[in-house]
Amino acid sequence: MTAAHYIGGRWVSGDSADCITVYDPSLGEPFAELTAATPSQVDQAIAAARQALPAWRNSSASQRAAYLKGFAEQIELRREALIALQMQNNGKPRHEAVVDIDDAIATFSYYAGLAERLDDLQDREVLLSVPGFTAHTRFEAVGVVGLIVPWNFPLVTSAWKLAPALATGCTVVIKPSEITPLIEQAYGHIADALGLPAGVLNIVGGKAETGAALSNHPGIDKLSFTGSNAVGSQVMSSSAAHCRPVTLELGGKSAILVFDDCDLDQAVEWIVAGICWNAGQMCSATSRLLVQDSIADALILRLKSAFEKLRLGNPLNGEVDMGPLTSQAQWSKVNTYFAIARTEGLQCVTGGDVLQDPGWFVQPTIYADVPPDSRLWTEEIFAPVLCTRRFASEAEALALANDSRFGLVATVVSADLVRAKRVADALDVGHVWINSVQAVFVETSWGGTKGSGIGRELGPWGLSAYQSVKHVTRCLG
Repeated sequence: MTAAHYIGGRWVSGDSADCITVYDPSLGEPFAELTAATPSQVDQAIAAARQALPAWRNSSASQRAAYLKGFAEQIELRREALIALQMQNNGKPRHEAVVDIDDAIATFSYYAGLAERLDDLQDREVLLSVPGFTAHTRFEAVGVVGLIVPWNFPLVTSAWKLAPALATGCTVVIKPSEITPLIEQAYGHIADALGLPAGVLNIVGGKAETGAALSNHPGIDKLSFTGSNAVGSQVMSSSAAHCRPVTLELGGKSAILVFDDCDLDQAVEWIVAGICWNAGQMCSATSRLLVQDSIADALILRLKSAFEKLRLGNPLNGEVDMGPLTSQAQWSKVNTYFAIARTEGLQCVTGGDVLQDPGWFVQPTIYADVPPDSRLWTEEIFAPVLCTRRFASEAEALALANDSRFGLVATVVSADLVRAKRVADALDVGHVWINSVQAVFVETSWGGTKGSGIGRELGPWGLSAYQSVKHVTRCLG
């Protein structure tokens, strides 16, 4: 067992009797073990963050920016090792793992740039409508923040939270997923390499008990969570009990709307990318295809061919298009949905089954003309499972797309850019792509409406999530 937890600038072993086994999903075999942190070790991590807070919060923004630049540089130095770990522990094809590492680097670089400008924004005067008073604005760190990150994009989602939190002067405690607990450890090693002050960054790994100890703890000032709606509801309840702010990035059941003036081959490329990237294990997966009647048969036929040409396999054995699902639990869950589809009598165009040993692979799957009350149409599956429906008009397409308890993202495919923008503006989601793959830029926000969460990450909005606003008003008389 390795010393897997980073508390107060020191690497320590977990004190729990709970062992975390780390798997290679392409083989379904373990390759590492670690012992979970106990609630008392979570206490220690939060105490270390609390102790480090005053000095870190009062450091200059340029000093914090220098550390963030260092994180970006150190991730680059570790590039090949981190790519290999993403491939082994997540089952990501190499080209996807490369994107993840580049995303993390870009995030730290971007927030380093924003941090450099923070001092210039402090103490700006507020124009008042009443004479005899003066006021100025201060932006201050929220305090000690807990970051709970998921298994589908480790290192990436943690970068989205960690970089802006450190930029503003917050100290942090990160809880990685027990499915992918290793890659976030890189941040602790980077902190050591950079000489980051002890306690500014703390990492505690574990299962539900560890997460609950963090989210229920009275010693944190904000909690940011990415994961399932079920756990997000518990996190929100815990934060409500302490009347503290929370950011939630939750599930999705996103739509891709394809109109009859599109280029069919290009549409196929965007649809496949939207549902099969990371084996469909994305909250943003465009798992509901809405296609205009006149092109539906032709498009679905091309999609069937494209799905069946995808190369599935172990990414460590060569270039593949899609790897396995990341955990056996997710593999079993998807198998349950395939059984539901058979019970509901859904029309399976291709796929519709899991693959057996070795590894946790599933067939890329398409269901045609799925009823809107089907569980596969309404529930997040988190797999390369595409459900399709036809529409006759723009109004019908919008009604179908917005008829969901989720509202994370959507994609519009149309040669008529006026219509595409009109449709994008009418979609009740947090981010819309027009004629594009799901290109996510650190400069734009990430988050959704309805059941897809609360708050925004990335861009300046991600920075403000870790700031409080203070106004100081003085009477001149």
